[in-house]
Amino acid sequence: MEAILGLGGLLVLMALGAPIFVALGVSALVMLSFEGRPLMDAAMTSISGINSTTFLAVPFFVMAATFMQRGGIARIIIDAAEAWVGHFRGGLGLVCVLATTLFAAISGSSVVTAMAMGTFLIPAMMARGYDRPFALGTVGASGTLGILIPPSLSMILYGLIAEVSVPRLFLAGVIPGLIQAVILAVVVMIISRKKGYASGTRVSGAEFLRRNLRALPALFIPISVFVGIYTGITTVTESAGVAAIASVLIAVLVYREVTWRDIFGMTAEAMKAASAVTFIVMFAMLFAHWITGSGIPTALVRWAAATGLSPWQFLIALNLIMLIMGMFLDAVAVLLIVTPIVLPLLPALGIDPIHFGIILIVNMEIAFLTPPIGLNLFVLSSIAKAPLSEAIRGVLPFIAAMAVFLLLVTYIPEISLWLPTTVFAR
Repeated sequence: MEAILGLGGLLVLMALGAPIFVALGVSALVMLSFEGRPLMDAAMTSISGINSTTFLAVPFFVMAATFMQRGGIARIIIDAAEAWVGHFRGGLGLVCVLATTLFAAISGSSVVTAMAMGTFLIPAMMARGYDRPFALGTVGASGTLGILIPPSLSMILYGLIAEVSVPRLFLAGVIPGLIQAVILAVVVMIISRKKGYASGTRVSGAEFLRRNLRALPALFIPISVFVGIYTGITTVTESAGVAAIASVLIAVLVYREVTWRDIFGMTAEAMKAASAVTFIVMFAMLFAHWITGSGIPTALVRWAAATGLSPWQFLIALNLIMLIMGMFLDAVAVLLIVTPIVLPLLPALGIDPIHFGIILIVNMEIAFLTPPIGLNLFVLSSIAKAPLSEAIRGVLPFIAAMAVFLLLVTYIPEISLWLPTTVFAR
């Protein structure tokens, strides 16, 4: 009964518009008091979540994303992507998918990726005769790659709460991210052919070379992160620091779309975003502490054993639950609520926590697109000054494709596990 009250209180607070960290913290503190459990360790439990060298990567990655977003990187990547695929039918839609895939390897955030791409691509697509719902849907669905293609802030949060290797999670997201990009590109081509969108113009060889050379400094950032982590030269945190410093230098000295005078304001903006993540992690750890002590995970393990659920049945039921939660809760909230409850069940069912982490991330991607709470929908309708209904109509074909993709990721674990298993087996 106490567990139902605690989870119910959390959902009520979030429905009333309370910030995620407030809803998590208040629910946990009230239930700890109600159950007569000592509160002396509440502060230490909260702080333990951020007392980690891995967590230090978060503000650095947020800073890198801020500088790259404001420093003109999105436009430069779009120009390079257009040189590759802009001449195909529905070329700007394909440009969106390719450019977003590249930018996702820098931003780590779905909303930031959708915002950066949408600012440039939605007006451009509409100017070339694409209808607005299609433009909104393409950018919104492609933007979700920001949390699947590493480095991903959501993966870092999951790694901290689940206590699993963040480098392994990063590798686990690479192949699913590329497969999702291909699926989105196929949807774009099908819709473009059906609606008769025109092909773009192929750029000259000299222009092709110029655009790609100009994009190389931007691509240096994700490459440096991966090389540093997987050669053992740097840790995740050190690579995040390198990314932050490189993004500042590239934005100011190479692309020159911002100046040194802009650095302070942009740093303050990044720190504000990072502080919000910090509070979320602190109170998520406290909420997980209450969940663990409440007996909910133990009861669920006993229930799963008693019902004889097979792993595939458990996963399909959990996917349905998470998809419904994603319609009414913020995607990050789904991660923070589901992870501490479900993790104890995974060993008994033989489900790898890395594999489950990718399943959870894909569910979060769909949550960014599903009304009434999908954040990408609100971001894009705001950018385009379009009714929310148009954004919803535009993402529906992509949601259907991503549901198929979710089934692939769920029931073919090798998609997620092959690369980290291969790399770390050496």
